[in-house]
Amino acid sequence: MAASELYTKYARVWIPDPEEVWKSAELLKDYKPGDKVLQLRLEEGKDLEYCLDPKTKELPPLRNPDILVGENDLTALSYLHEPAVLHNLKVRFIDSKLIYTYCGIVLVAINPYEQLPIYGEDIINAYSGQNMGDMDPHIFAVAEEAYKQMARDERNQSIIVSGESGAGKTVSAKYAMRYFATVSGSASEANVEEKVLASNPIMESIGNAKTTRNDNSSRFGKYIEIGFDKRYRIIGANMRTYLLEKSRVVFQAEEERNYHIFYQLCASAALPEFKTLRLGNADYFHYTKQGGSPVIDGVDDAKEMVNTRQACTLLGISDSYQMGIFRILAGILHLGNVEFASRDSDSCTIPPKHDPLTIFCDLMGVEYEEMAHWLCHRKLATATETYIKPISKLHAINARDALAKHIYANLFNWIVDHVNKALHSTIKQHSFIGVLDIYGFETFEINSFEQFCINYANEKLQQQFNMHVFKLEQEEYMKEQIPWTLIDFYDNQPCINLIEAKMGILDLLDEECKMPKGSDDTWAQKLYNTHLNKCALFEKPRLSNKAFIIKHFADKVEYQCEGFLEKNKDTVYEEQIKVLKSSKFKLLPELFQDEEKVLSPTSATPSGRVPLSRTAVKPAKARPGQTSKEHKKTVGHQFRNSLHLLMETLNATTPHYVRCIKPNDFKFPFTFDEKRAVQQLRACGVLETIRISAAGFPSRWTYQEFFSRYRVLMKQRDVLGDRKQTCKNVLEKLILDKDKYQFGKTKIFFRAGQVAYLEKIRADKLRAACIRIQKTIRGWLMRKKYMRMRKAAITIQRYVRGYQARCYAKFLRRTRAAITIQKFHRMYVVRKRYQCMRDATIALQALLRGYMARNKYQMMLREHKSIIIQKHVRGWLARVHYRRTLKAIVYLQCCYRRMMAKRELKKLKIEARSVERYKKLHIGLENKIMQLQRKIDEQNKEYKSLLEKLNSLEITYSTETERLRSDVERLRMSEEEAKNATNRVLSLQEEIAKLRKELQQTQSEKKTIEEWADKYKHETEQLVSELKDQNTLLKTEKEELNRRIHDQAKEITEAMEKKLVEETKQLELDLNDERLRYQNLLNEFSRLEERYDDLKDEMNLMASIPKPGHKRTDSTHSSNESEYTFSSEITEAEDLPLRMEQEPSEKKAPLDMSLFLKLQKRVTELEQEKQSLQDELDRKEEQALRAKAKEEERPPIRGAELEYESLKRQELESENKKLKNELNELQKALTETRSPEVTAPGAPAYRVLLDQLTSVSEELEVRKEEVLILRSQLVSQKEAIQPKDTMTDSTILLEDVQKMKDKGEIAQAYIGLKETNRLLESQLQSQKKSHENELESLRGEIQSLKEENNRQQQLLAQNLQLPPEARIEASLQHEITRLTNENLDLMEQLEKQDKTVRKLKKQLKVFAKKIGELEVGQMENISPGQIIDEPIRPVNIPRKEKDFQGMLEYKKEDEQKLVKNLILELKPRGVAVNLIPGLPAYILFMCVRHADYLNDDQKVRSLLTSTINGIKKVLKKRGDDFETVSFWLSNTCRFLHCLKQYSGEEGFMKHNTPRQNEHCLTNFDLAEYRQVLSDLAIQIYQQLVRVLENILQPMIVSGMLEHETIQGVSGVKPTGLRKRTSSIADEGTYTLDSIIRQLNSFHSVMCQHGMDPELIKQVVKQMFYIIGAVTLNNLLLRKDMCSWSKGMQIRYNVSQLEEWLRDKNLMNSGAKETLEPLIQAAQLLQVKKKTDEDAEAICSMCNALTTAQIVKVLNLYTPVNEFEERVLVSFIRTIQLRLRDRKDSPQLLMDAKHIFPVTFPFNPSSLALETIQIPASLGLGFISRV
Repeated sequence: MAASELYTKYARVWIPDPEEVWKSAELLKDYKPGDKVLQLRLEEGKDLEYCLDPKTKELPPLRNPDILVGENDLTALSYLHEPAVLHNLKVRFIDSKLIYTYCGIVLVAINPYEQLPIYGEDIINAYSGQNMGDMDPHIFAVAEEAYKQMARDERNQSIIVSGESGAGKTVSAKYAMRYFATVSGSASEANVEEKVLASNPIMESIGNAKTTRNDNSSRFGKYIEIGFDKRYRIIGANMRTYLLEKSRVVFQAEEERNYHIFYQLCASAALPEFKTLRLGNADYFHYTKQGGSPVIDGVDDAKEMVNTRQACTLLGISDSYQMGIFRILAGILHLGNVEFASRDSDSCTIPPKHDPLTIFCDLMGVEYEEMAHWLCHRKLATATETYIKPISKLHAINARDALAKHIYANLFNWIVDHVNKALHSTIKQHSFIGVLDIYGFETFEINSFEQFCINYANEKLQQQFNMHVFKLEQEEYMKEQIPWTLIDFYDNQPCINLIEAKMGILDLLDEECKMPKGSDDTWAQKLYNTHLNKCALFEKPRLSNKAFIIKHFADKVEYQCEGFLEKNKDTVYEEQIKVLKSSKFKLLPELFQDEEKVLSPTSATPSGRVPLSRTAVKPAKARPGQTSKEHKKTVGHQFRNSLHLLMETLNATTPHYVRCIKPNDFKFPFTFDEKRAVQQLRACGVLETIRISAAGFPSRWTYQEFFSRYRVLMKQRDVLGDRKQTCKNVLEKLILDKDKYQFGKTKIFFRAGQVAYLEKIRADKLRAACIRIQKTIRGWLMRKKYMRMRKAAITIQRYVRGYQARCYAKFLRRTRAAITIQKFHRMYVVRKRYQCMRDATIALQALLRGYMARNKYQMMLREHKSIIIQKHVRGWLARVHYRRTLKAIVYLQCCYRRMMAKRELKKLKIEARSVERYKKLHIGLENKIMQLQRKIDEQNKEYKSLLEKLNSLEITYSTETERLRSDVERLRMSEEEAKNATNRVLSLQEEIAKLRKELQQTQSEKKTIEEWADKYKHETEQLVSELKDQNTLLKTEKEELNRRIHDQAKEITEAMEKKLVEETKQLELDLNDERLRYQNLLNEFSRLEERYDDLKDEMNLMASIPKPGHKRTDSTHSSNESEYTFSSEITEAEDLPLRMEQEPSEKKAPLDMSLFLKLQKRVTELEQEKQSLQDELDRKEEQALRAKAKEEERPPIRGAELEYESLKRQELESENKKLKNELNELQKALTETRSPEVTAPGAPAYRVLLDQLTSVSEELEVRKEEVLILRSQLVSQKEAIQPKDTMTDSTILLEDVQKMKDKGEIAQAYIGLKETNRLLESQLQSQKKSHENELESLRGEIQSLKEENNRQQQLLAQNLQLPPEARIEASLQHEITRLTNENLDLMEQLEKQDKTVRKLKKQLKVFAKKIGELEVGQMENISPGQIIDEPIRPVNIPRKEKDFQGMLEYKKEDEQKLVKNLILELKPRGVAVNLIPGLPAYILFMCVRHADYLNDDQKVRSLLTSTINGIKKVLKKRGDDFETVSFWLSNTCRFLHCLKQYSGEEGFMKHNTPRQNEHCLTNFDLAEYRQVLSDLAIQIYQQLVRVLENILQPMIVSGMLEHETIQGVSGVKPTGLRKRTSSIADEGTYTLDSIIRQLNSFHSVMCQHGMDPELIKQVVKQMFYIIGAVTLNNLLLRKDMCSWSKGMQIRYNVSQLEEWLRDKNLMNSGAKETLEPLIQAAQLLQVKKKTDEDAEAICSMCNALTTAQIVKVLNLYTPVNEFEERVLVSFIRTIQLRLRDRKDSPQLLMDAKHIFPVTFPFNPSSLALETIQIPASLGLGFISRV
């Protein structure tokens, strides 16, 4: 495919830009051949017309696909050109924070100007042993490649580190040397690797300085050869230096410094040892103040001085030599302050007694007058005579500076020489790796002789680099059998010839230096005449006659001729040197005595070492008669020779290139300046490498990689069984131009751009497939949506139609109902109208008839009234007067009552308004309400009675009215009757009026009462509602408070539980840390022990004749015996240092373990006896005190004897205390003096201990006897006192009876009665005493019960105040506490009883043994005659089967045979398959049981020691065999469990059968041996883990990461050169199935060996941790593995491992948790990484990963396909901000070597010892069952 066809629409290209160097743009339309303009759109959206060059018509370079951006190797890019390289480096540096990138064979290192955590021990271990292309680019990968090729190819290696000042060359070289020192170690104990690293601070202090570009710039070049022996361990080193910048000693530019060492001296001037140097501030000296910047930010010169001195000491430079160096350096500083005064234009002088010169002479040990004279004069020698000529002030200053430079240069060479001597090794060097730290190409505004030499060296190095790259390309093509065509590359040999050839620049310079009147101007003219217009690489500036221009490979450089001759001559006046050589200071002449032997002014001689190339360079010897002045080599000549020597060395080695790039000139961290970067890339040869690669076939794929990547472009019929033929067929169809690719033996080679074309086709195919998938899915979704909508529409129609039908039926029903309603309504209206008219008519008739009747009645009534008025007028007048009088009286009474009522009302109102009244009303509110209610009820009753009366009155009134009507009718008939009736009617009317008035009054009163009652009721209700509201509020507040209290209690409980859990976790972590530390110490101890054994074996091999008297035991034996010296009272933490200190030396004797255990046991028994005696004495003392209190009531009897006994008892007590102190001191002495020398039999301390123990035991026996005697005397005294008391009483009674004059019988009866009474009284007293004791005990119990009751009541009261939940919890806690206390008491009682039982059992056994011995003795004493005389009765003797006791008996001399057959020569495979698990452990324990049964401590000790030593020997011999290590770990643990199970301790006897309890050890406590066996088991476990790790390590990365378990998920991206040139070819690919098969093998072996299930779980957990840690570490160091598809592969692999755990029932082993970091890393690769919500989800999900690991994975995330998106830098910043408060380890990698602390939970065996059979195959016929 033609390149122009790729310039289609949307294709992206690079166009030049003055600011950013290159800018990205996108084509807006296709390019057609012949177009002169490209329509482009920049990334910022601006449209642009790009004009093509009309001559070349060269198209702008194409941009690589996004998936190739950020590649580890620049050669993996499809388009190889400058913008692609620059962009790739920028993306890696800025976005991914990756400073290393491969460019073919070159490692490009960009200085980050920031400390990065990528150089630790864990990173070194991760890169060690790895292929170069397998890991991300790193300086350690280059160092590992060099180290590996040195070992594999038996060829010396070189690492060439170059770059600008400040690019990081020295740091890169330092890290490479650190890698070699860490990985290889040293062959001797002299710590050579530390010395190699220690040379760096020395060389930096004397050779580095601050410049405007770098604070720690190396001002010299150095080549360090690190020597290795045949085992490739460091044995020494040698350093060569090149072109020290001497001019810096006397001159520094603005913002620069002199060499660091001067400022370090000035900063340390106050030290006492530096007082004689008379130093001061750096601003005081001329040589240190010119730059005006004496201090570097962040650097402490005084502290650096300490580091420099420590490094000098480490390299063997003594303190006296160090002080000599500092004297010379101080002298140089003082020399710079020497001033000259001009006498005339041609002479000068130094002021007399000039202080700086005086100090200089004192420090240098030279004469002041001589030095002052020769600083101002020089000697001129002619053929006949010699002249002494004064020199001008300017020449004197130059001579002073030249002397200072010369002294410093010679001192520099002397230090380098001494460093080389310190690094030199006497062991023969087998190979070396050279590290070249040399200046890069330099160009400044003013370039002088130094820049010329530097650029000359870079021309030579560039030529060597070009040739090497060309050679590698040629080898690759020939290896793959591809037709080789010569590639045109830049050859800089013409430039080198211009400089170094005959009549070259250096030749002309040397020739001009020899001329008497040679000058820079004449030399420049010679250059113009010789090379101008004759050499295309040489030019002359237009405006200068003192400069010239050379076209170097990197750029044109203009050099100023001024100073070239002076710097090339390096002239120093010989007379000044002679003065210095005559110095009394011995170090100074040493600097000049070997001046002629040095190869160059700035290089040290090789230390007699011949490299592997067998090329030796010898210095030329000076011929006699030569003068140094005439034939001294110039600096240029010496530099050329040293450079030739360097090139010979490099050509004889395999080079590795590191190019350091300075990203910006301002030292800003992670800031990329494109202009500066491109300038350096052009100068360092990286782009030349790219150009050479691009000229051929830069893109290379293996057939399998090509097939995996481009399988999507093939059809099923194209896929053949032969991958190579398949790829050929496909390529012929895809790429028609066969020149664009070539088929090699194992790879396909592509021209530049072809991979991008294939990627475009692949992306188009995938895009078309995606579109088809999208089309199908969208159609399916729309069809599904249509069917759903259609179904919904039909349903809606059905429901709508039904609704409409129901509405129509409802309408019909309503119409019919309306008609019916109208019918009935109309009927009702008509009927209503008729009824109304009828009623109106009847009413009118009635009214009219009534009106007529009333008129008639009124007429009759008026006539009747007139008569009555006349009749009653006088009576009426009298009554009226009476009524008026009565009314007035009543009115006055009413007024008065009203006034009194108003006062009372006012008073009541005042009371009602007052608070007290309100309170009183409030207090009695309910009663008053009840009273008022009762009152209202009474009033209602009265009201009802009044209404009844009123009704009755109305009824009577109506009856009377009827009657009166009848009377009126009758009165019509009779006037008299009418008159009477009229009078009666009037009276009745008056009564009615009166009743009506009373009724109205009653109604008004009722109304007022009702109003007042309503008002009162309303107020009461309002008050009640307010009270209810308050009550409700109080209830809510109470509920709120209860809720808060409950919440607080819950929170406190949760906080306490959380705190308890955290404290528990912390304690568990502390325990694990302590256990881990202890087990690490054990591991270190075993390592030292093995090393000691190896050294001992080497010594034995080296020593042909053993020295007399020099005899030593086996190291394992002695070390094990030292391990046994544990005291049961010393904790693990205390005995660790003891154990480490007690490693046996050759002259120490072994400790008699059995004797020590006996002594310890005897001391314990003595302490117990002493304690029992002390308790007995205390008890006796209490009894004596009670007796004394009783005796005080009686007259004193035998007081003197009792006092004597008490004194004797006190004396015994003091003696016992004394014995206690002596025993404590003895025990302390035993614990302190634990070395074998002290405790060995026959030692003085040993005899003293025995004597002390003997005397203590004898004295204790004596004290026992005295206590027994004292006890018997006390008892006898009590018994004697009691009868005497009774006797005295009886005699008194006898005397009383005899005085009586009664009969003797009465007296005798009385005496007998009295004695009987006394006897009964004594019995009563004893019973009373016992009763009192019982009463006291009961009182005590009652008191305790009372206290318990009070406590329970308090608890109950407290519980009642708590809420129900807390009450239940408190009661439960109380019950738990009570039960716990009871359990503890019962356990104490049980322990006491068990101790008593065991003690009695032991005594019983002893007595039984003694009785048996006595019976045997008695049988022996019986004479034969006695036996014959006894009658012999026939006895049936039944044959009984032998009852085995579970013991094995062997002879002492068969012990070694037992160990040999059972341990040393036992094959685990046969035992595991054919016999019961743990059989050797059971056999050994049964032998120990028999030795214990015999009470033979020597036999027990010897057997256990031999067993442990045998196990160690087996593991040392076959320690790499998993089955052996697993077998002996299982048996060691079983042996340990047996020692615990049959120890007789209660904690280990819970699961034993009664028969097993009978088999417990009886005579020895082997707790100390259990500790030793536990330590041995820990060592075996650690060895097992190491074996597991060695087996699994090669499988993990291949099986977990590289192998595609799910085929086709992850496509292979284009790989670069590094992947193709891996150091070691693949030896077979491991898969996940390989790992699982290996896990199955491990598990089945451990199960066959009968390993404890808990221990298997711990082993599996450790295995899974190793798998997870190694996988994650590789993932974090491999950018190609961080993709979405790889995350899916990892998760699938982890799920397979989890499935394996489920199948083996090991999910609770904690193994799955160890894979959590790996699982989270895989999830992190797969989750979305765009929004803030995604960031929050990631932060919460990845809690097992550290912040550094999360950020690293996000930085490394690389899309494999174009459809994946890169992680934005802003998203990573968001993650970092969210995780900044997380406190986790800054370490990037997991510690894959970490071993979890192991525990051995007690696992008793149910196997009966007596049932174990010993197979004949073990060869143990010499032991027998007992």
